[in-house]
Amino acid sequence: MSSESAAASGAVRHETFNGQPVMRLSLANGDTALITLQGAQVISWSTAAQGEHFFLSPRAVWDGQSAVRGGVPICFPQFNQRGPLVKHGFARNLPWVLESSHQSETGDHAQAVFLLKDDPQTRAWWPHGFESRLFVKLSKGSLCMTLDLHNTGSDAFSFTGALHSYLRVNDIAQLCLEGLDGLARWDAVRDLHAVQQGAIRFDGEYDSVFASSGHPVRPMVLRDLQGGASLIVENSASWGNVVVWNPGAALCAQLKDMPEDGHRTMLCVEAACVDEPVTLQPGARWSGRQRLSEH
Repeated sequence: MSSESAAASGAVRHETFNGQPVMRLSLANGDTALITLQGAQVISWSTAAQGEHFFLSPRAVWDGQSAVRGGVPICFPQFNQRGPLVKHGFARNLPWVLESSHQSETGDHAQAVFLLKDDPQTRAWWPHGFESRLFVKLSKGSLCMTLDLHNTGSDAFSFTGALHSYLRVNDIAQLCLEGLDGLARWDAVRDLHAVQQGAIRFDGEYDSVFASSGHPVRPMVLRDLQGGASLIVENSASWGNVVVWNPGAALCAQLKDMPEDGHRTMLCVEAACVDEPVTLQPGARWSGRQRLSEH
């Protein structure tokens, strides 16, 4: 992979990455985040203390149109194949624009805001007026991503979606995810419904949707059982679900944009609306946040 600077110095600057335009946020302490203009996809969050936190497949496609495997794709206005649109919706495949950026005078935080609006092409796929914004705020040891949606049309619309975070891990077999105990769980691999008991360990393909709506918002902890760094994942209450996914060895080997052993060093912990679509009346707004912080 390659990253070539295309612009000036500063905490928020334009660059290119694998031939694609990106924005880099940088803090005085060395923490950085990298966001593609295609899909407003955060593809890197690296800290001075713990290094890179996001998985990015070395076989990801960088053609400016295809979904990029890794980082944090935005799924909107459809999650997965739960509707007539392309898988996970069109937002992750389209170019967004940098609407604004800000850096603190002390260099301890930086923020960029990305915008995608409806146009003739999106209305041909999905006949609604909308504005979607992704707010990316980088602070020392933490990254906060907020998806803000505004119905700018004259009719109501419903959507499902997610911040589809691919987290980098040292070894999936030596990992546990805490914080989902007691939540209703749909095991999509076996098509079973149950209630989660205790922390989650991983052995083979894992794909589950947890119902977080109606429960107190509580942080999840991604814990390295070999004593490595842990990560805290906090989703806002506006997301009704948490999706946890690892393809396992067999499925991973079938994914053309993943290395055969890629499943060993990644885990998706997604802030999502899956079970109950969100309905926005004309003029209404919705906002969903995911905050990641070192532990």
